[in-house]
Amino acid sequence: MNTQKALEIAREIYSKYGVDVDAAIKSVAETPVSIHCWQGDDVSGFENPGGDLTGGIQSTGNYPGKARTIDELRADFDFASKLIPGKKKLSLHAVYLDAAGKKVERNEIAPEHFASWVQWAKEKGLGLDFNPTFFSHPLSSDGFTLSHDDPAIRNFWIEHGKQSRRISEYFGRELGQVSCNNLWVPDGFKDIPVNRARKRQQLAEAYAEIFSFETDDNCNLDALESKVFGIGAESCTIGSHEFYMGCAMKHGKLLTLDTGHFHPTEVVSDKISGALTYLDAVMLHVSRPVRWDSDHVVIFDDELKTIASEIKRGGYEKRVHIGLDFFDGSINRIACWAIGSRNMQKALLWAALEPIEMLQKFEAEGDFTSRLAYLEEIKTLPFGLVWNAYCDMQNVPCGDSWISQVKKYESDVLFNR
Repeated sequence: MNTQKALEIAREIYSKYGVDVDAAIKSVAETPVSIHCWQGDDVSGFENPGGDLTGGIQSTGNYPGKARTIDELRADFDFASKLIPGKKKLSLHAVYLDAAGKKVERNEIAPEHFASWVQWAKEKGLGLDFNPTFFSHPLSSDGFTLSHDDPAIRNFWIEHGKQSRRISEYFGRELGQVSCNNLWVPDGFKDIPVNRARKRQQLAEAYAEIFSFETDDNCNLDALESKVFGIGAESCTIGSHEFYMGCAMKHGKLLTLDTGHFHPTEVVSDKISGALTYLDAVMLHVSRPVRWDSDHVVIFDDELKTIASEIKRGGYEKRVHIGLDFFDGSINRIACWAIGSRNMQKALLWAALEPIEMLQKFEAEGDFTSRLAYLEEIKTLPFGLVWNAYCDMQNVPCGDSWISQVKKYESDVLFNR
């Protein structure tokens, strides 16, 4: 069916529920989604190619065609971005620096080591986000960084955190859109500790030092990410949710809510409004946990739709910074980018097409029967027609037509690496 003809049908149906389809499409197209670079090379980076991935992080699989250089990673992302509608940013980890083959220690990284990324982003019309890399390094080998007992090691990582803020601010200033600098450390104990308080106090003091100078909020926003446990840190994670909630409030920072970093029965969709009652903004890291923080490719499931709906229902579009965080090396990595990113866009469109005013009116009136009845009825509205029209408007493939393009790129490019 012609997408414009289909859109006319969808407009008529959704209008019965008070939904403006065109306004919904426009709002989604203007919502930036930060896509993570590390899906393209299994979190390898370019600091130490071929080095071990540590810090409780694993990328499983050995599918052919992994990006090995900056040029290959950029080319792969550029191809993937042509399959994904909407406004996009690219999220970089510190180990993706461009140091022209020179060894640069992490406490010495600077904006100059990411200048080529900024130039590339300008050419592609992308924003950039940043992440200091507190893992996969000799000084993180015992499982501690910012909470380390050795002051010299702790100060090394503090300086890395400071430099990350300067780099993120540089991104925002050069690209004209704010960069989120997301700080996550793997620090924790494999077995039961007897002095959690000391480690958390050291971590708190480290962050106070990292945040000891101001950056321009129009260019850089710092975010703090918790985790319930990690491989090798099963018994105690120093940077727990409670720790970071307090730290974010104390320093006026964003709280990062990662969908895989909580207990299996917890859902991030329920945390958004709770956190934003007290915080100015939050950062999302959207992945798909399968029994633990396994970072599977995001699918169009109920939790993803509910996350997007909570953002829309609460009017939080300007207060929630959406980022993706999954990495799968067992299937085509470009397909992972496309599937996960398209599904995030689908969820945002799903939420934008929800008859929120009608549903909230039922709830305010205590008419919970109508609320439930209509929540179920809208599940069979012609969402797919609007999605295809949105993709067509964004000049990206509709339906499954993108898959053949990925397969051709795989045959022509990836299998020849």
